[in-house]
Amino acid sequence: MRAANQAHIAFHVIGRRPEGAPNAADEIDVRPALLAEYRDLNALRYDFPLALLRDAEGSASVQSLSGLIDDILKEIAGGPDGERVKRHAMRLEREIRVLVAAGAARSLSDLLDEAASRLAARNNELLGDSLKRIRAAFKADGEIVDCDKTMPLRFFHHVWKSAQDSKAKAFRRDLNTLVMKLSDILRADFVRSEEGLSPERLEASVGTTHQGIFDFAVMSRMLAETSARASLPQTRRRRIHGLLSTLKSQRFYPPVGEGDKRAGGPEPYRFHFDNSVDAVAAYRERLPKMIELAKAIAIAKLEIEGSYNESRHDEFFEDFGANGLSPSDVAHFPDYLICVRTAKDPAHDDLILRALAAGLPAKILLQTDDLVEPSPLDDGSFVFGLRSRQLVSAAIGLGTINVVQSASSNLFRFRDQIFAAMAYAGPALFSVYSGVQASAIGLPPYLMAAAAMEARAFPALSYDPAAGPDWASRFSLQGNPQPDRDWPVQSLAYEDDAHQRKCEDIAFTFVDFAACDRRFTRHFAKVPREKWNGNMVSVSEFAASEPDHAATTVPCLLTVDREDRLQKLIVDDKMIREARRCIEMWRSLQELGGIHNSHAARLVEQERMIWAQERQRDAGSRETVVDGAVAAPGATTIAPAPAQIEPTVERSSDDPYIETSRCTTCNECTRINDKMFGYDANRQASIVDPDAGTYRQLVEAAESCQVSIIHPGKPRDPNEPGLEELLARAEPFR
Repeated sequence: MRAANQAHIAFHVIGRRPEGAPNAADEIDVRPALLAEYRDLNALRYDFPLALLRDAEGSASVQSLSGLIDDILKEIAGGPDGERVKRHAMRLEREIRVLVAAGAARSLSDLLDEAASRLAARNNELLGDSLKRIRAAFKADGEIVDCDKTMPLRFFHHVWKSAQDSKAKAFRRDLNTLVMKLSDILRADFVRSEEGLSPERLEASVGTTHQGIFDFAVMSRMLAETSARASLPQTRRRRIHGLLSTLKSQRFYPPVGEGDKRAGGPEPYRFHFDNSVDAVAAYRERLPKMIELAKAIAIAKLEIEGSYNESRHDEFFEDFGANGLSPSDVAHFPDYLICVRTAKDPAHDDLILRALAAGLPAKILLQTDDLVEPSPLDDGSFVFGLRSRQLVSAAIGLGTINVVQSASSNLFRFRDQIFAAMAYAGPALFSVYSGVQASAIGLPPYLMAAAAMEARAFPALSYDPAAGPDWASRFSLQGNPQPDRDWPVQSLAYEDDAHQRKCEDIAFTFVDFAACDRRFTRHFAKVPREKWNGNMVSVSEFAASEPDHAATTVPCLLTVDREDRLQKLIVDDKMIREARRCIEMWRSLQELGGIHNSHAARLVEQERMIWAQERQRDAGSRETVVDGAVAAPGATTIAPAPAQIEPTVERSSDDPYIETSRCTTCNECTRINDKMFGYDANRQASIVDPDAGTYRQLVEAAESCQVSIIHPGKPRDPNEPGLEELLARAEPFR
C-alpha cells in the first residue's frame, strides 16, 4: 500500500509514471461523475431548444420549448383525459428535440407539424386526438435554436432586433409627427400665397355646386390684399423645405412596410457587423448624417412651436455637432450590433475598448468557443479565457459600459439581464462562452458551457451602470450556482460494491471542467480500484489545504466510464495550481459582488470589538458606583436594588434559532432562503419557518453568517441526504 501511495505522490508532484504506476487517463473514456446522468440530452427536459418568437415583445419573445409545452398543457390538459394529453405532449416535445439535435433549423410551426406527423404515423387514435389538440393550441411561431455554435449569434440578433424595433417605432412616430406639422405650415402658407389665391384655385376649392354664385377674380384680389402680410418669410419657407427633405430622406430607420430597401430611394443603412473595424468605419462615415438629422429634428420642433429666432438660433445651429452629439441625441439612433469571436489580435481588442470608451452606440457580442489559450512560455502550461476576461474587466473598469457575461447554456435564464443591457442607453458588451470545443470528450456544447460556469472557469456576471450609484447595486453574480461557495456542491447517488445505494456530496471544480477536455488527459492518471486508499482525497479538499499536505495525500477526481462505473483519477500538481488560480479569481469576483467581502467582515469585527469594550466599560462603571456609595450623616442607607435579570429562554438543542438581537442585517441568510429566514421590524433576522427549507440551508447560513449567531440545531428530516457530513459542519455552531 505504501509503494502504491508513493507512486501516486510521484505522479501528482512530477507527473512520473514508472512501471506499475497509475495508467494514463486517456486509455479510458471517462467524464466527471456529476455528469453521468446527462448521457442523452434529448431524453431530458431543460432550457433548450429555444423559441425566438416573432410577435412577442421583450423577454417574452424568448421561450424554452419545455416552457411553451407547459403553458399549452395548462390550457388544454384538464378533465378526465388530461394525463393522456400530457403524456402525448411529452412525446411530441421529445420528437422535436430529436429533430433539432439532428440539425433541423426550421420554424416552430414546421417542427410541430413534422414531429406530429411522425408520431401520428403509428395510427393511434387517442394519440392523434392529443396531437391535434396540442397543435391547435399553439398560436405563437418563431425560429427554433439549439445550444450550438450559431446559437449565440442568432439569440443576440433576435434580442437586438427586438430592441431596435421598439426604438424604430418610437422614432418613426415622432418623425412622422414632425413631417406632418411642418407640411401643415407649408400648406397653410400655400393657401395664402399668390398661386393659392388665384381665381382658378379658388374656383376648384369651392366645387361645381356653387361656382355660379361667386366672382372668383374679385375674391382673389380681396383675399390677396388681406393675406399678403401673413405669408411666411422666404428664409423660413426655404428652411422648412430643407427640414422636410432631411427628415424624409434619412436612412437610419426605413419606413414601415418597405423592408430593407426604400422604393426609389437610397438603401437604408446596415447596423449588423461581424467585426469592429467595419462598424467603427461605418459610424465615422455616417456621423455627419447623424448630426444633420439630429439638427433637423431640433430645428423642426422650434419651427412647429413658432419659437425659432433667426438672430439667435442661426448662430447656435451653425456649430451644432461640432463636438459630436450628446448621449441623449445618440440614443435616438440605432445601435450597432457587432458579433465577433474572441480576438487573437491585441490591436483588435484595443479597438473594441477604445470604441466603447468613446461612446460608440454598439452592442458587442464577444463569443468564445475555446477557453484554452497557448502559453507564451512554451513549457506545457496553459492559459484559460484571458482575452475575454481582459475585455470584460476593462469594460467594467470604464464605469459606463453595461456588461453581461454568461455561458451559452445560461442565456435563457439570463434573458432579463440581456434584454435590459440591449435597451441600455449606451454601449454594452456581452461575453459568451459557447461550449463548442473540438477537443471535448464527446460532450455537447450545452454541457461544456454549463460545466465551465459551474466550475467558475467562466462565471456569469452583470454590471449595469444605470442600476444605481455603487457596486452593490451595479454588480451582480446572481445566476451562478451557489455563488456563496468556492465550488458548487451537488449530491451524487451511486451503488457501491455491496450493491447498496450511497449518496455523497461532491464539489464540481475547475479540475472537473478540465477533465472534459482531451488536451489535458496527461494531467490525470487512472488508479485501479484495488489501489484506492485513504490518502486519496477530493480535489476540493486538497486544493483548500496547505501545500505541505501533498507529502501524505494526493488529489483525486471521481469520474465514470462508458458503463457508468466509478473511476478515480489522480490529478497532477500543475492542474491543482490552475484550480487554485481559478478560485482566487472567483473570490475576487465574490468580493465585488458583496459575497464574503473582507472589508465588510473587518468592519463587522471592529464594531463587535467596540461593542464588547463599551459593554465591559458600562459594567465596570455600574460596579464602581455601587461599591463607592456612602450614606450622608443621619440619612438612611438604601441598599442598591438587585439588578433585574431577564429570564433565560430555555431552548431545545434540537431547535434551530438565531440570536436576533446581535443580527447585523447582512442579508446572507435571506439570500439562501427567504422563506426560512426573515426580518422583524428592526431589520434583524430570525427563523420564521424552520420547515421551509433544508438542514443543508441552515448549516450553510450558519457558515456564511458574519457574526456567527445562527444555530442549526438538529435535522428535522432524518432522510435528508448527506446528514453525517452536515452534522459535523454544524457542530461549531451548537
